Amino acid sequence: MKAYQKATEFDRNSPTVVTIGTFDGVHIGHRKIIRRLIEIGRNGGLEPTILTFFPHPRMVLQKDSDIKLINTIEERVMILEKTGIKNLIVHPFTMEFSRLGAKEFVENILVEKLHAKKVVIGYDHRFGRNRTADINDLKKFGTEFDFEVEEIPKQDIEEVAVSSTKIRKALNEGNIKKANSYLGNPFMLTGEVVHGKSLGKSLGFPTANLYIEESYKLIPKNGVYIVRCNIEGKDFFGMTNIGTNPTISDENKQSIETNFIDLEMDLYGRKLQVDLLERIRDEEKFGSYEALSKAMENDKRISMDYLKKNQK
Repeated sequence: MKAYQKATEFDRNSPTVVTIGTFDGVHIGHRKIIRRLIEIGRNGGLEPTILTFFPHPRMVLQKDSDIKLINTIEERVMILEKTGIKNLIVHPFTMEFSRLGAKEFVENILVEKLHAKKVVIGYDHRFGRNRTADINDLKKFGTEFDFEVEEIPKQDIEEVAVSSTKIRKALNEGNIKKANSYLGNPFMLTGEVVHGKSLGKSLGFPTANLYIEESYKLIPKNGVYIVRCNIEGKDFFGMTNIGTNPTISDENKQSIETNFIDLEMDLYGRKLQVDLLERIRDEEKFGSYEALSKAMENDKRISMDYLKKNQK
């Protein structure tokens, strides 16, 4: 896959089949569209191309919106790369871009820059300034500018019964199982391991403290999760606590701390991707360090049982 930071940088001269969207989460509904895009490209001699945007339009157009995204832009690019897509354009979504008229967008971006010969789009897709144009307008532009439009019908989209909004809701409720089923992959947290207060170590559970730089990244409901992390080509499993450590701290500051099972390695400064597999429990305030330590021992037993049942 070749990635471009804006449509104007697209340097391919081959005709393309294009789909457009934010693709937050790259969930099973998105993947259905991408599979169709690749199929069309293979059968028609067209390069499968995704046009996506960053920041999310709501982050630009609704300044008071506190939308959190399932993926950071780096995560989204990484996931899309694994789908087999040929070209990915992450175009900057700005106020200026939002004012681009529908015909200007089609002529200047889809036709002149991306050389689109076919556009695959959902039945309810809207585009152009104030989102005034719809798929019928796109079909008219297709006639004018010599490209086909394939509509993803309502029943195909509703058959999947998934959306980024539903996934965000599941994550906010701590329902990682539902979120992962919608995503088709485990939800991930990506960040740098930084120094903490070493409180876990004093309890016999040393942790890697993950710092996520992107403030727009959605962090699931506080609690304890069973996780997986690939480090130097090998999978390691453990428990991640998302929360404020109420038993040992009054700061009310959220942290993401992972205790890995059977891992002895200096992780400070490393960038890790932690996949959330299952949720064990809510974060609790215990009456003593001893009670907290016992709870963590129980969490570890639950994690080990889960891994025995679910990992080959």
